[in-house]
Amino acid sequence: MPQNAIEILKKDHEHVLHLLDQLTDTTTRAVKGRKELLEKIADELSIHTTLEEEIFYPAFKDATSKSKNKMYYEACEEHRAVESLVLPDLQNTEPDSVSFSGRAKVLKELVEHHANEEEEDMFPVAKEVMTSDELEELGEKMRKRKNALKKGH
Repeated sequence: MPQNAIEILKKDHEHVLHLLDQLTDTTTRAVKGRKELLEKIADELSIHTTLEEEIFYPAFKDATSKSKNKMYYEACEEHRAVESLVLPDLQNTEPDSVSFSGRAKVLKELVEHHANEEEEDMFPVAKEVMTSDELEELGEKMRKRKNALKKGH
């Protein structure tokens, strides 16, 4: 059954948060596991943020009034914080260190906060201002783009 844009994004949130749970549950001895999980998380976040920034966010911004655009800009800044600061910092941290554990926890908290804001604030507004056909169409674009991105990873 086809999924609309919001369902796809929520499923991505669930998947990434599950991986982050696994990462934060590891110990300093799980060097290989931490590296593998972090690589998966980085790939999933990259694909997810690309879908949001290229497809969902522009459609959301176009469909909403200027008063709701604040959500768009906040979401973009949260992506930037994760992609430019927190994630690279974690990737450059030794997996067997206590610092890694702390940084992984911060990444998880940021992603949880971002996902909750989207699901509780942005997605309900999107459902109000976009038709179900528009959301299905965005979902189809996102599926195609996601498949192309996964081939590149």
